[in-house]
Amino acid sequence: METIIFELSGEYIELNNLLKVVGVADSGGAGKALVAAGEVSVDGTLESRKTAKIRVGQVVTLAGVRIEVVEGAAE
Repeated sequence: METIIFELSGEYIELNNLLKVVGVADSGGAGKALVAAGEVSVDGTLESRKTAKIRVGQVVTLAGVRIEVVEGAAE
């Protein structure tokens, strides 16, 4: 399984945008489609909210990809 480390600089990122930013989805709409299809889990639980707020410490998984959200550098 491929692991992607995402450095979050704000309080949260919406799930569909996270999928777009890390390159798993081509667009926010494609990210929403992945969530709607039941292909995305957050912290081991299937996530159905397309714009769920993903925060530092959470892990998003789908189709052989694991995205770890870590604290980014302060701006």
